[in-house]
This record gives sequence, structure tokens and C-alpha cells, in this order.
Amino acid sequence: MKVLFLLPLLLFAVSPSFAQDHKENVTGPLETPQQVTEECLMCHEEVGDEILHSSHWNWLTSNIAASRDQEKITGKRIPINNFCIAVNGELPECATCHLNENQKDSLFNFKTPENIDCLVCHEQTGTYLKAPFHPGMAESENDLLMLAQSVRKPTSKNCGTCHFSNSGGVLVKHGGMDESLYNPSEKIDYHLGGLGFGCSDCHETIKHQVSGGASSGENIVACENCHNVNPHTKELLNNHYAAVACETCHIPSYAREEATIISWDWSKAGEDRDSSASNLGEKYYDKKRGELIWSKNVKPEYYWADGTFKYYELGEKIENDDLLELNKPGGKMSDVNSKISPFKVLKVKQPYDQVNKYLIIPKLYGEDGYWKTFNWVSASEKGMKEVKLEFSGSVDFIQTKMYWPINHMVMSAGNALKCTSCHGKGGEKLLNWKQLGYPDDPIKKGGRVKNKLIKE
Repeated sequence: MKVLFLLPLLLFAVSPSFAQDHKENVTGPLETPQQVTEECLMCHEEVGDEILHSSHWNWLTSNIAASRDQEKITGKRIPINNFCIAVNGELPECATCHLNENQKDSLFNFKTPENIDCLVCHEQTGTYLKAPFHPGMAESENDLLMLAQSVRKPTSKNCGTCHFSNSGGVLVKHGGMDESLYNPSEKIDYHLGGLGFGCSDCHETIKHQVSGGASSGENIVACENCHNVNPHTKELLNNHYAAVACETCHIPSYAREEATIISWDWSKAGEDRDSSASNLGEKYYDKKRGELIWSKNVKPEYYWADGTFKYYELGEKIENDDLLELNKPGGKMSDVNSKISPFKVLKVKQPYDQVNKYLIIPKLYGEDGYWKTFNWVSASEKGMKEVKLEFSGSVDFIQTKMYWPINHMVMSAGNALKCTSCHGKGGEKLLNWKQLGYPDDPIKKGGRVKNKLIKE
């Protein structure tokens, strides 16, 4: 199967510098994407270095603090997750989306700009082909000259190629972006469908550094970038801003158009049984991945958040065998900068070494990987050897949780939560006030300021 990168027309205005016709600038012949990149760098010399220091190139979540040792997390050593478990540098599927070209193994050179694939983000013909499970390699039938001559400023279609469908399928991990965003209605996403925005209208890019959810407070995308702290006509609603994130009210549900995975059990993988899809909300079985539960139009879970996360590290000892939080949100009620925020919480049973007390990074791909042998012990031996961690020879499974902030598919005021969604005896009770730290519903007992719950 081949992946067709569908990159149609621009969704937003293009600056003159990017609107330039490249037919006269790029004349070919071009036989490899690396040659395309070399052509690009002849005029855009500074771009290569910019991308080499970007999160897109280094496969880093924007929430990793800049002070962390870059050598330890560049390329293959990114945080452990509970959907593909970990990118160990040899997962060919990952390179289908990421910018690098032809990453065959962990020896891939992340420090040379010639390995950047410029076409993924910039070509506009909608015909660029890259094959999954073939480490980022472009298909031979690509007309590279035509592709190179078509390059323009990236559109939302370019962004969506990876972000609207990734990690093994649509909404496998996050819950707020799916393929409906290619041509959304106002009810799907008010900014894209109602106001005609493109991704770059919010995710401003400076020197190839795309703004996102950075925990450092720099280069961050936030509602406040466009809206002031008093956006409502009713003062009562504006008062919520001190303790409630805008997304909490304006994204009342996620996975509204396509279903998302909410539970995953790797321990059930490898069994020979019916793998036909079930109705939403029921288990779906995949021999390679185990039991998965999908759901649609899901209400978020709500937690105090300050924009930071505590990540589980490779080889970190597990204290609680019952539950491991892989990226616990920072934030607490007593912190004036924390707000009640919506999350998709992905709950997964995944392999761990009960003797050494840390998560296992199994080898999944390849002839000797789990998806061929269905042998957890041999797959774990090989995977742990690759990441240079001791393996006891025993594989058990532990419940893990990952928290995915819900901040896309924003709805208009008319479709946002109502007062009774959270407050009142007869309301929906979306928020568990006592779990959040309140003595009772704030409409009866007052908020954290009145109850002196904030620590200076």
C-alpha cells in the first residue's frame, strides 16, 4: 500500500515571497528527494540549520524543556508512549511523516540538512508519494521536478497529511484532529470552518520554529494570543477565566466526526481470534495490537493544568505496579497559574519488566519483531538490547495513562458548555468538584479565592 500525500489548494493567503513561481528556479533533472533539498538550500541556505534545530526534525514534543540534554533526546530517544510504545530509531512507519528521508536505522544522520525532505511540507501538487514501512523513502514514480517546481508556503492540507492521520491511523492517540478538518464545517471547528483560518494563523512560524504548546511559555499557541482576558459580554463568564481554560467550555467533546481509541490492551495481542471491527464502544481485536476500544463524541476528562508535564523516562523505576502515568500534567488547585483543562486520557496495558521495574521497549517491526513472531520475550530481548537496558527475561503488563490536551475543534459560543453543564443540583455534573479540590460546587461554596485555596 502506498501513501498519497494529498496537498491541494491554499486555505489562506500566501505572502509574495512564497508565491514565487519556481519553474524557472528549479530546472532539474532531479532523481532523488535529496537532490531536491540541495536545490532548495542553494537559495535558502539558512533554512537547513533552522530545521535541524526544530521540534519537527528532532521528533520532540514541544513540552520537553529546552534545558534537557539534546544529545539524549535527539532523533530516536523521545518520550515513551502507550500507542506505539517508543520510537527507537528503527520504526519505518514513523519516517513516512517525519521530515527525514530514507531513515533506515539508528545510524541515520540527524545533523546534515541534505537529509531533510522539503517536499513533505511545501509541495502543492497533491501527488507526492511515500511508502509506509519503507523508512521515509519517496516512491520512484514521483515526478520530482514537477513537485519541486510547485513548492509554496505550507497549507493546512500539508499539516493535515501528518497531523490529521498519524501513529497508525486517525485518532489513535490524540482526540482533537481528524480528517474532517480538511474541509470542516463551522460546527466541526469554528476557526477553520467558520472563519476560514488555516493552521498557520494560530501556529505562527518563525525561522521554521512552529509555535505550539511549549511549557517554557515561549513560542506558545494560546487563545490569549488573539482574545483578551475579558472576551465575554457577561462579567460572570469572564470571571471563570482565572480558573477555567477557554477550551474547557468551547470544546465540550472530541472525536465528534471520527472515533478515537480510548482503551488498549497489548496483553491480548497474538491470539488467533475474530478480528472483525465491532460497533463503537465495543472491543475491536487486532492480533498485532490486542484489544482496542473506540468511542465517538467523547466528553473530556478535566484536570488542573499549567502547561507542563512530568514524563516517564526510559529505564525509570516504577513505584506503583497498578498504574503508571506517562505524562502527568503539571498543575494544582493551589497554583494561581493552573486552570481546569480538558484532556483525552488514553488508558493502555503495555509490557513492562516486573523484575527490573521499568517499561519494556519491544521490537515490533521486522522479521524478528513481535508483529512477525508474536513472542513477547524475544521481541523484548531485541528491543531492550537496542536501547541498552537490561532485560530480566520476564514480560508482564501494567496499566498506563497518557494525557492528551484537547485544544482543537473549538466550537462557537452557541455550541459551548452551558452553566448547567457543570453547576447546579440538576445539571450534567461534568466536573467532579471534590476531585478537583473544591469543598463543593463553587456556585454554592465559592471558588478557590473565596475559600483561600490558592498559595502565594
